[in-house]
Amino acid sequence: MTISSSIVSPATICYWFTSHQKEGAAKLANVSSDYCQLALQGPDAIGILRKLTDVPLADIKYYHFTEGQVDGVPAIVSRTGYTGEDGFEVYAAAEKATQIWNKLLDAGNYGSDTGVLPCGLAARNTLRLEAGMALYGHEINEDTTLLEANLGWICKLNKSDFIGREALAKQKEAGVPRRLVGFEVTERGIARDEQDVVMNGERVGRVTSGSPAPYLKKNIGMAYVPTEIASEGQEIQIDVRGKLVGAQIVKTPFYKREK
Repeated sequence: MTISSSIVSPATICYWFTSHQKEGAAKLANVSSDYCQLALQGPDAIGILRKLTDVPLADIKYYHFTEGQVDGVPAIVSRTGYTGEDGFEVYAAAEKATQIWNKLLDAGNYGSDTGVLPCGLAARNTLRLEAGMALYGHEINEDTTLLEANLGWICKLNKSDFIGREALAKQKEAGVPRRLVGFEVTERGIARDEQDVVMNGERVGRVTSGSPAPYLKKNIGMAYVPTEIASEGQEIQIDVRGKLVGAQIVKTPFYKREK
C-alpha cells in the first residue's frame, strides 16, 4: 500500500458517569465538546503511533482500550477502528487536538509518497464498505435483526435472558425471511443507499450501502434481499435513478486485510 494510514477530523460523542457512594446519586453529563477523537488507521498505524507514546500498543486487543499519554497529553487509546485495517483512536482534551493531529502527520511522514494522508468520513466509509462491515443506520437499525444482518455470532441465545431474545429465537427456528448480501455492479453505474434491488421486474429489496470501492476499483454495495435468492452468483438489478443496472451477489467481505 502506498497510503498506509489515515487520520480523521476530531469528532466524538462522549458521556461521563460520575458515581457517588449514595445509591441513586449517579450523574450523567454530555461532555462531547470537552474531548477530541483522532483515528489513525492502516497497516503502519502501530509503528506511527509508537513514536508518540509509551503505551504498549501491541497489548491492546481489538475493541479494547487503555489510558496513557500521547505526545505528553493524557489520553485514552483504543483499538476499535471500523475500516477493515488495524488502527488506533486517541481521545484527549479538545484543545490538544491540533497538537496531536500535527504530530501524527509528522510521525507518519505526511507529504511523502508512502506517508500518512488526512481522510474524511466519506472516504473512511468506502473502507468500511470494502471490509463488509455493517453500519448502524444503514445495514442495522430498529427494523433489522442480528440474524438478518449475519451478526448472529455476536449474540448467544443460550445465555441469560435479554430484551429481544424470544423474537430472535423464533426467527432462528423459522428461518430468516431476508438476508444481508454483498454485490458487485456488473454494468455501468454506481449503486447508492436506499435504491431498490430488482429481480424479474419486481422490487425484492433495498441497497443499504453503495459506493465505488477505490482500492478494489469496482462499484460495490450491500443490500437486503429475500433469503431464497441470497446466494453467491445470483444476478440482480439495481434501480439507479430510474435505470436498471446489472449486479451480482458476491461473497463478503469484499476485501480482507492480511494478518
